[in-house]
Amino acid sequence: MMAFRKNATYSQRPNHAARAAHAKGERLFRNYDTTAIQPKRNPLHAVFAIAALVVVVAVVGYLVFTLVGLLNGGGSSLLAEGQEATVVVAEGEGAQAIGKSLAEAGLVGSAKAFTDVVNDRGAAASLKPGTYVLEGGMSLDDIVKRLVEGPVAARVTIPEGITLKAAAAMVEEATKGQITAADFTSAASDASVYAADYPFLADAGTNTLEGFLFPKTYDFTPTTTATDLVRAMLDQFKAETAGLSLAYAQSRGLSLYDVVKLAAIIEKESDDAHRATVASVFYNRLAEGMRLQSDATVAYFAGHDPTPADVATAHPYNTYTVDGLTPTPICSPGLEALKAACEPETTKYKYFYFAPDASGTMQYFFSETFEEHEATYS
Repeated sequence: MMAFRKNATYSQRPNHAARAAHAKGERLFRNYDTTAIQPKRNPLHAVFAIAALVVVVAVVGYLVFTLVGLLNGGGSSLLAEGQEATVVVAEGEGAQAIGKSLAEAGLVGSAKAFTDVVNDRGAAASLKPGTYVLEGGMSLDDIVKRLVEGPVAARVTIPEGITLKAAAAMVEEATKGQITAADFTSAASDASVYAADYPFLADAGTNTLEGFLFPKTYDFTPTTTATDLVRAMLDQFKAETAGLSLAYAQSRGLSLYDVVKLAAIIEKESDDAHRATVASVFYNRLAEGMRLQSDATVAYFAGHDPTPADVATAHPYNTYTVDGLTPTPICSPGLEALKAACEPETTKYKYFYFAPDASGTMQYFFSETFEEHEATYS
C-alpha cells in the first residue's frame, strides 16, 4: 500500500506535526449575430421607455411607504425600516402616554393607532416598564408584543462556526446566568423533541441540535428560557434556508442533514470567497470513495489543533480513519457555507490546502491529483 506524504485538506490553523503524520496515508488518495438584418430602432423609444419605468418605480415606492405608514397608524415621519429608536416606558405609564412616546420616536403614526391595538389585544395591563430599542418598520402588533414581553435584558451574537458547547457558554455569560450553559445544552440535546414543529430535523433523530442553532444576534427578556432561545434559533434556521435548493445534494445521495454536516466542515475549512470550491473538493472525494481528511473534524473531537496522535486515533469524527461524513455536524454553519454545500462549484479538484502569504492573507491552492497537490505544497 502506498504511503501518504501530504494531506488533502487542512484546518484553518494547520498543525505541521499533524500534517506529517497523516501525510503518510494518501498517495493513492451557436450564437449568430443577426443585428445586421434587424430593422433599425428609434432611440427615442428607449428613452421614453426608461423614463416611464423610472416613474413607475417611484410611484410604487411611494405607495409602499404610504402603506407601511397606514398600517402603523398613518403619519409621514415614520422611521426608515431597520432604523433604531430608544423608547423609555416609565413605571405606571399608561398606553396613551406610551403611544405618544412611540409616535414622537417615529415608530407609530399616532398614539391612537397604538392604543387601538393595545385595547383590541387586551394588553393594557400587561405593558411593562423599561428601556426598549425598537426598529422602524415594526408592525403595531410586533411593538405591542415586545412591550408585553418586557425590555431586552441581554443580547448575544452567536458567530458562524461555533459549537453547541461554546454557544452554551456564551449564552450563560450574556444572560448572567439567567440561562445557564447546562440549561441551554439540555434544551438542545434532543432534536426529536422539536421535529414535529421543525420538519427539517427529521433525519437528526435524537442527536443534538448541533448545526441547526443558526448563528445570529438574539435578544433576551427577563422571561426568556433556554427552550425559547433554542426555538428562536430554529426559527432563524428555517427562515434563512427557505430559499436553498437541495436538488444537487439529493442527486448525490445527500439528505438535508447530510448537507448541514458538509456545510459545517466547509465553514471550518474555508472563507466565504472559497466555500463553493472547497465544497466541490469534498463532493469529488465522496464521489470517488475517498475519505474527506479534514483536520476540522479531528479538532472537533480532540478539542484542539490536531496532533499526530489525534490524526491516528480511531474515532467516529475522524475523517482520516472513517469513510463519509461525520455522525453529526461539527458546528453551526453560516448561510454561505450552507449555500456552498447546496450549490458547489463544478471542478475536478480533490485536494487543497491554504496558508498565509507574506502579508498574512490566506491563500488557497487546489489540485486535481495528489502529484499536483504534492508539487504545489512542496
